Amino acid sequence: MARIVLKFGGTSVGDTDRIKNVARKVKAEVERGNEVAVVVSAMSGATNQLVKWVNEIAPLHDPREYDVVVATGEQVTIGLLAMALQQAGVKSRSWVSWQIPIKTDRAHARARIQDIDIREVARTMAEGEVPIVPGFQGVSPEGRVTTLGRGGSDTSAVALAAALKADRCDIYTDVDGVYTTDPRIVEKARKIDRVTYEEMLEMASQGSKVLQTRSVELAMNHHVRVQVLSSFDSALGSDLPGTLVVDEDEIMAEGLEKSVVSGIAFSKDEAKVTVTHVADRPGVAAAIFGPLADANINVDMIVQNVSLDGSSTDITFTVPRADLARAVERLERTRTEVKFTEVKSDTNVAKISVIGVGMRSHAGVALKMFETLASKGINIQVISTSEIKVSVLVAAEYTELAVRALHTAYELDAAQPMPA
Repeated sequence: MARIVLKFGGTSVGDTDRIKNVARKVKAEVERGNEVAVVVSAMSGATNQLVKWVNEIAPLHDPREYDVVVATGEQVTIGLLAMALQQAGVKSRSWVSWQIPIKTDRAHARARIQDIDIREVARTMAEGEVPIVPGFQGVSPEGRVTTLGRGGSDTSAVALAAALKADRCDIYTDVDGVYTTDPRIVEKARKIDRVTYEEMLEMASQGSKVLQTRSVELAMNHHVRVQVLSSFDSALGSDLPGTLVVDEDEIMAEGLEKSVVSGIAFSKDEAKVTVTHVADRPGVAAAIFGPLADANINVDMIVQNVSLDGSSTDITFTVPRADLARAVERLERTRTEVKFTEVKSDTNVAKISVIGVGMRSHAGVALKMFETLASKGINIQVISTSEIKVSVLVAAEYTELAVRALHTAYELDAAQPMPA
């Protein structure tokens, strides 16, 4: 018998027929003798509608009341799934976040889970009951409803699995696993059987939409084995049809050799910012990036070009495209202090990343990337590296060409293309 947390995303519970399908999968796991807890998202489109209503009432809204409204989507789903399981003969009940409770900090709309009191949930599971828990939300120290931000249901599921010391956390979504790249762009993309936490974290942060970045961080910190699989596949998670996200040691212990490159990720949600003719003196970088940090704007790739006379420099970096306007506004406030000439911005860019833990022990990975892009006439604007990743910024119109070329260059192509 295993203890498993199952998470179903919005498309998996998009209507009542799909909720009944989820109930069948949960029932099948229970009938195998497993202890099961379930985390669900709101039905697809529900959260977008709730956010739309909030913005129609109050564009500059109270974030605490925003959370009260948008958290209701999951409350509908947990009740419906509990009823579907009861109809199927499975003992089940729904829990809202304050009943468990799932304790978070006070950062409404982007809260972080601090603790989950699983005593009552674990007790009912031991008695054969399946708890249905809402993803994406928790409760603040003041007892107010909080939400975790978009994709937060993945984080909820992994956090619950960690608290319950579950054997595995199965993330059911609309894809059947993690691929070497987006199969919609590269027909010969391959499903990866096992991927390390570090590789999955890089893939998630560099543009892969399969798992939320925070959920992978949490899984890595608490050694939660995560599996990504499709809710529309007839197989169960216990039949292991998806992609397992695990420690590198687990892969190596099974005698599996890690490939040099595991996948190619890309993101078109980037914007490039250049601050020109900045004085080349200590403290300038802090004066530029400090206000961005204060505004919770994440800065990614950074390059500094010193002028020939050594008196000034240009600083180029990337930010999420959605934060570009705020970033430029914050920088303009520092013009008097920093004494730069202008702030230039460009949204016609894409970030392409080559990822793999095998890069630690193999030379020439970056060179192959640069040579491959050069052979296709693709100019590199910015370069960023880590121990297991090389990222470049290119013009957005070259995204698909770059991804396909790199996928082939690193021998990631499947023998047969993915079926349409």
